[in-house]
Amino acid sequence: MDFIKEKPGLSVLIAFIVGLIIGQTVFGWYLFPVEWTGAGPADLDQAEQDVYLQTIADAYSYQPGNTGLVTRALGTWPDAASAICDLRARTADPAAQQRLDAIAAVQTGGQPCDALTAGGQLPAAPTTTEEDSNLGTILALLLMLALVGAGIVVVLNRRNSMMTEDNNVDMYYENMPENAPTMTSEEGVSAVPIARFQSDYVYGRDNYDDSFSIENASGEFLGECGVGIAESIGSDTPKNVTALEVWLFDKNDIRTITKVVMSDHAFFDEALKAKLAPKGEPVLARENEVIVLETATLIINAEIKEMQYGAGSLPPQSYFENFSIELSAWAKEGDFDEPDIEGRVDELLEY
Repeated sequence: MDFIKEKPGLSVLIAFIVGLIIGQTVFGWYLFPVEWTGAGPADLDQAEQDVYLQTIADAYSYQPGNTGLVTRALGTWPDAASAICDLRARTADPAAQQRLDAIAAVQTGGQPCDALTAGGQLPAAPTTTEEDSNLGTILALLLMLALVGAGIVVVLNRRNSMMTEDNNVDMYYENMPENAPTMTSEEGVSAVPIARFQSDYVYGRDNYDDSFSIENASGEFLGECGVGIAESIGSDTPKNVTALEVWLFDKNDIRTITKVVMSDHAFFDEALKAKLAPKGEPVLARENEVIVLETATLIINAEIKEMQYGAGSLPPQSYFENFSIELSAWAKEGDFDEPDIEGRVDELLEY
């Protein structure tokens, strides 16, 4: 039921396909198959028609005067003469051609296929058979059903999308930070709560790199934040992650603030600490620790909710078994100028 509520369009499409399969296969072929009655030689396919005509021609060759045999066998076939002469044209055996000429003469009142072809007396061969007509009807019906099904899916997906947008607005406000932010700037700066994001690392997730888009209530993009692997130790697989990086990008500041959350071993290892220093400010990982990242217009409070070290041959408290962090985002209130891109470039060049 949850799947149907979450994806009604896909549910309708699946139901349509299942119903089509059941209707065509189970009911159409097994329970209530089509039964042909009163079919004649004209209803056979080409190969079976050829065998039928050759059999009549062979039988008539043994009873050359028994014209009734031919007329009875081909009495319900209005285009029998055309079929006979077509088969004769495709037959290389002269004896078989003579036998086919004989039954063609019975059908046409004494003229063989050569005379009929030269005189233009043969009726034009039918361009379409009843089977082709039925196939075209079936294909047209299936196409129409597919178009109707596609239309239903589009309408339901549109409706579902509109409902999802409404739900996202509600979720947006339900998932906002509850308390005032911890800031590094001067007191008195007011901020509007934006959203909270949960990120979880577990041992073995070597591609851990979560990122979250920060948008205001009207959907305007403000920046991004995230958490990823900064460093691992040892050569084992999976990785022994000893440090994680928490980062914040502000579109109005054109810079990314990064802080490196280190294990106890990494934080007190001066060589490893120096190696990670270019990535960002080092922070010792502690449960309930709040890491503050602040830019010109955004504030992130990253709170370590839960963490556990792995146990193995490596030094104690050197790598994380699991790590859970919550990122709470606020937008500072006020009017902000366009970011000074040239100034940032000059600053980096001077550095």
